[in-house]
Order: sequence, then structure tokens, then C-alpha cells
Amino acid sequence: MNAGAASQVAKAPKAEKPKKIKVVRDSFTIPKPEFEQIDALKKRALGMGVSVKKSELLRAGLLVLRAMTDAAFKSAVANVPVLKTGRPKADKAKAEAKPFAEQSIVKKPVAKKQTTTKRVPPKPASRAVKKSPVKRVLTKKSASLK
Repeated sequence: MNAGAASQVAKAPKAEKPKKIKVVRDSFTIPKPEFEQIDALKKRALGMGVSVKKSELLRAGLLVLRAMTDAAFKSAVANVPVLKTGRPKADKAKAEAKPFAEQSIVKKPVAKKQTTTKRVPPKPASRAVKKSPVKRVLTKKSASLK
């Protein structure tokens, strides 16, 4: 056997890697009772020894819906109430409550320091003395210092 034939026999065919699925992040509105059902289903799965995430539950629901007949699918979709889209409005109680920073905090009155009003005598008027600029006279000593 030559070297070229040995390298062809030793190589196994490459297994095809599954193509990575692109994930999409989205948000949606769901009524609180239905959101609590997701938590109940997660606990149910844990009771059976299976750990599941919210997104996995939703995807499992999609698989179940996809497997339904058209009549069953239509019936299931008809039983879901239509919601108003967008973010839910804040509760009235929350809206009326002031944020923590705006709440009035009871403060103890601070006693102000009483300042004594001593009369300070005015400073005597300073005499404006103009100093004449000093003229340097170069002497032999100062010239030699430079």
C-alpha cells in the first residue's frame, strides 16, 4: 500500500453538523393568571423530575398546537381571549403612590444658631500711598553680580 491510499482509508467521512438555529428575542403581553399557569407547569415538570424553562414550555405548547387537527386548533385559538396590545397600565394604587424619593419624610426641626450681632468698628480709611517705582542704579558692584 502506498502512502496516498493509506491516508484515504484512515479518514472517516465527516458527520454533518446540524445548522445552528437562529434565536429571536421578543416580548409579549400575557394575563397574570396564565403567567401563573406557566409557573404551575414548571413545578409539575419538576415533580416528574424534569427541569424546564418558560421558553421550553412555550415551545412545547407550539409542538402540541402544531400536532392538533384543524378543528381542534381552531377551537383552542377561539378559547383564548383577545388582549389589548402594548404595555399594561400601572395599577391605580401604584400610580397614586408617590415614588420613595418624592415621599415627604418627617424631619426634626433643626435649631438655627443664633448669631450675635457685634458691631465691628469700621476700619480706618487707609491712606493711599503711592509708591514710586524703584529705579535701580547700576553700580559697579551690581553690574559685576550679573
